[in-house]
Amino acid sequence: MTERLYYHDPYLQEFEATVLQGGERVCLDRTAFYPTSGGQPFDVGSLGGATVLEVIDEEDRVVHVLDHAIGAGRVEGRVDWRRRFDHMQQHTGQHLLSAVLEDLYKIPTLSFHMGAESSDIEIGTASLNAEQLHRVENRCAEIVMQGIPVTISFEEFSKDLELRKASTREGTLRIISIEGVDRSACGGTHVRSTAEIGPVLLRKLDKVRGNVRLEFVCGGRARKAARADFEKLNEIGRLLSLAPENTVAAVGSLTEKLKTSEKTIARLTKGLAILEGTELYSAATPDSSGLRVATQHGAIDDAMRARAQAFVAGPKALFLAVSEKDASVLFAASKDSGTDAGKLVKDAVTSVGGRGGGNATMAQGSVPNKEALEGVVKAILLR
Repeated sequence: MTERLYYHDPYLQEFEATVLQGGERVCLDRTAFYPTSGGQPFDVGSLGGATVLEVIDEEDRVVHVLDHAIGAGRVEGRVDWRRRFDHMQQHTGQHLLSAVLEDLYKIPTLSFHMGAESSDIEIGTASLNAEQLHRVENRCAEIVMQGIPVTISFEEFSKDLELRKASTREGTLRIISIEGVDRSACGGTHVRSTAEIGPVLLRKLDKVRGNVRLEFVCGGRARKAARADFEKLNEIGRLLSLAPENTVAAVGSLTEKLKTSEKTIARLTKGLAILEGTELYSAATPDSSGLRVATQHGAIDDAMRARAQAFVAGPKALFLAVSEKDASVLFAASKDSGTDAGKLVKDAVTSVGGRGGGNATMAQGSVPNKEALEGVVKAILLR
């Protein structure tokens, strides 16, 4: 059995222990290394001269995965403090955030995940609006500034422990308390005071399983995120030759102008395609039956469709567009051409494992590869 030193002193960075099982997967009689558990990632550091790559919780023992094997005997361990303290800030920040959500809006926390850059909680509500988000963030800031003690206690299971979330475990529970704010059964590492959490910055919201996933960062991560956000905003301002505080209105105006420009471009592009289709029809030489046929290569987009429609608007006309990039075809036929575009395309593409269809005057299809595409083009042109 491994004695878990972090249970009592999460600030312990160096320790000595006896190796119970050597090799590259080492078990000790005691350890300060935290294993992945409860949404919090494992610690890293060094052990007996080896680098700790991963720490795994195997019920009554903790396994340390090393970059090379070590033998039996006494060893010294050193926890990577920067990573540990970051995890302590995020985890205690999560307790605070969950307690505030429960207190202000009776919204329970369903799960917690700590990532390398940010953390998130899934909360039991269908939505969370901007006003609620700001109120929660402000309340967290108030509690952080009060420097309220965060304490560890070990208490026997009882229904009267007044925990924020009832424990599913019995026996002795490790309780993390933020005095007057929160009591939770938890095996993770935490700071000694809410002041050490630092800023709590709420980020984005996502819908998941009918609930809300709330991303957040605390302490050093919050400062880093705020600095990165400001630098991005500052760069946008530089590109627009504006002060950062004026960029939102400017970007909104530019967005509206862009939408208008895109609509204008789309209209002009379609008009040009129609003109091209009409001119193409006029330039096409009718065959002995008076049928005019045109084939074009390129992207099958709105412009190509407009070009095809303009071409077959004339009598006795067939238009074939071929996209080698997407292994697809577009085929259009005038009503008096004697050709059913939908049936012809469907038969041609399905015969080589493709899919497609349409109506009598316009159809589209795609095939698995370039070789199949060549066969489809040949089949359509031969009709």
